[in-house]
Amino acid sequence: MSEETSTRSTERLFKIAITLKGLDGGLQLIGALILAFIPATVVTGFANAVITRDLLGDPSGTLARHLETAAEHFAGGGTKTFAVIYLLAHGLLKLALVWALARKWVRAYPVAMLVLAAFVVYEIYRAFETHSIALPFFAALDAVIIVLVYREYRALKRERA
Repeated sequence: MSEETSTRSTERLFKIAITLKGLDGGLQLIGALILAFIPATVVTGFANAVITRDLLGDPSGTLARHLETAAEHFAGGGTKTFAVIYLLAHGLLKLALVWALARKWVRAYPVAMLVLAAFVVYEIYRAFETHSIALPFFAALDAVIIVLVYREYRALKRERA
């Protein structure tokens, strides 16, 4: 594969990645607003309905226990506040970075890599703390995006040199 083909493939993957990050950021903002305004009892009721209807398999199984524990923590208040603030900040930050990267603002690339690396570290920390099964997946996805941002940054700097 030629260098030009590799560069085009990287750029295409980069565009897909930042589009997905932009959609993710928008969904996180919507999620934060929904969580901010719905009562915790709705969340615990939903979790209970999922568990009692065996939608996750055995009601005493691992997934059901994870959902039940998460719903209980959410109902306690601290997790709800954390979730709303985290989703709001994460979503706004992602949208700002996507906007800057889509416009090929060179200074945004190192900032994006640093911010995404901080997200990876925090997501891994929270995964160990909460035993989340989703956070390691998001951390891995952010790590892949860091690589794509770096490759696009290098290509952009070569173009402008």
